[in-house]
Amino acid sequence: MLQINDLTVRVAGRVLLDKASVALPPNARVGFLGRNGTGKTTLFKVITGDYPADEGSIKLPSRARIGGVAQEAPGGPQSLVDFVLQADKERSSLLAEAETATDPHRIAEIQMRLVDIDAHSAPARAAVILAGLGFDAVAQTRPCSDFSGGWRMRVALAAVLFAEPDLLLLDEPTNYLDLEGTLWLQEYLATYPHSVLLISHDRDLLDASVEHILHLDQGKLTLWRGSYSTFARSRAIEMSVREKAIRKQEDRRADLQAFVDRFRAKASKARQAQSRMKMLEKMETLSAIVETDVAPFTIPAPERKASPPIINLEGASVGYVENKPILRKLDLRIDDDDRIGLLGSNGNGKSTFLKLISDRLKAMSGHVTRADKMKIAYFAQHQLDELRPEENVYQHLRRLMPNDGEAKVRAASARAGFSGERSNTKVSALSGGEKARLLFALAVFDGPHLLILDEPTNHLDIDSRAALVEALNGYPGAVMIVSHDRYLLEATVDRLWLVSDGTVQPFDGDLDDYRKIVLSGGSAQSAKPGKGTGKSAEKALAEAADLAAAPVVEARPLGKQEAKAIAKKVAEIEATMKRLRDDIEKIDRILAQPGFFKAQPNNAAEASRIRTQRVAQLAEAEDVWLQASTELEGSS
Repeated sequence: MLQINDLTVRVAGRVLLDKASVALPPNARVGFLGRNGTGKTTLFKVITGDYPADEGSIKLPSRARIGGVAQEAPGGPQSLVDFVLQADKERSSLLAEAETATDPHRIAEIQMRLVDIDAHSAPARAAVILAGLGFDAVAQTRPCSDFSGGWRMRVALAAVLFAEPDLLLLDEPTNYLDLEGTLWLQEYLATYPHSVLLISHDRDLLDASVEHILHLDQGKLTLWRGSYSTFARSRAIEMSVREKAIRKQEDRRADLQAFVDRFRAKASKARQAQSRMKMLEKMETLSAIVETDVAPFTIPAPERKASPPIINLEGASVGYVENKPILRKLDLRIDDDDRIGLLGSNGNGKSTFLKLISDRLKAMSGHVTRADKMKIAYFAQHQLDELRPEENVYQHLRRLMPNDGEAKVRAASARAGFSGERSNTKVSALSGGEKARLLFALAVFDGPHLLILDEPTNHLDIDSRAALVEALNGYPGAVMIVSHDRYLLEATVDRLWLVSDGTVQPFDGDLDDYRKIVLSGGSAQSAKPGKGTGKSAEKALAEAADLAAAPVVEARPLGKQEAKAIAKKVAEIEATMKRLRDDIEKIDRILAQPGFFKAQPNNAAEASRIRTQRVAQLAEAEDVWLQASTELEGSS
């Protein structure tokens, strides 16, 4: 479908593509990977003819239609569905001509072509796409101008999907979507009938939707067969093999050079020495696969531990108009080490809930109790606009450290990922990922007890997302996350809350369960906890410890209700202990796989870390169980 031949592209004197060549198979769905700033978006512009190549060529089949999301978000008086329908240029042109055509033969041709392109089902197809991206039937009839920029970009995405170009170019499409829209897009792209070239750093999207990976590295393009996970494994093996080959070559060079140095002046060995010198000259130098280290994310721990619960909601309601709450009947608690993922379609009140939790919005009714002197950090992508474009990184951090010396401020810049001269870079010159890093560093600067993250992975590449996951898992405070990135949620949270039907409740299921509900068109609210408790293991342990701790030292008969409560907690702890043991056994089976540590060192390290965590949790559970059981036995 697409052939790139010896392509060289320079931007501002910097070579992004250096005689790169690749051929994509027809109707292939291809994920396009590469570090931020390596030239992926620039290649898209070259393919569409919006940026000139210095050398080489790009070939596509004649009359092939190329489509991508428009740079300008639609904002006119057209309804959403009309804007999407207009994206099919041929259909729009034929319908317009049908209104004025008088020649019977031409009218027949038009009608036949409209049948061929299934023009009459177009409104229904457009409605399905818009619904998948979060627009209900009422919203689809409203004008584009009614919606904010992010929602308009969804409309632009819907338009290009509806047009079904022969080559679909998508550049980080999930940046405009919530988790629900991302899940729908995964399914849609997995069955797209033509070629797709997709720039994305969303591992789950790449695993679910593509069958090839195009990798841009050091100016070269390499096509790999398989999903992202297959690519990651294959590349790790290639790197290992290449490193071994380089070491072997270096050893061979050293042996040859040693022979030459030793016998060059000896007449009886001169010919052999000369032969080895020629071998050294002809030996092709193997180059290593360069992997630039990604700066870690740093989250300072709070200076002092807050007493749980750090936030407690009792019958709370919240909204913006008096007597018209958006969310009501909120009965929830957040403990000092909770990891909570917030689910729910856009427009259901996730942002309103985050504002309530972060104290940016007061409750209309009910009670909200907060731990004394608690610090909350709030990170949201829209806050990027609050950065000062003409100030550099150092100046932004200096505002938070007015009484500290320059060395301390420079050190803080380095911890944020801007060491040396990079701390003098103006915000206007930073990439989207670098701006996100700076904003993150500013948000967590004071060592928060609760970190609220609203779509934190937009603009971050895969390695930076992995660094964020590592930082969050090492952070001792509480975390609440809204994200379309399923990998981030699965790697960091242990509880899911659902914002739906005017309230927020624990979701009794995992992300696979939620995905099935979303794609089936059902109500996620129907999956809210029934018989399940919806509690994390840690929270169950904490509550059980609170019940069991005090009475142990006080030998007194327990009342029926107290004994019943403790018996219930003992059963909960036993269930928790079983889950922890099952987790440990599962991890042990993974770690016991032959060659696992060598082939997947990062995954092995993470599995070992989780196992250590589970063992510690099991020991704590056993202590609490023993304490509670002893008290229960003493009451009988």
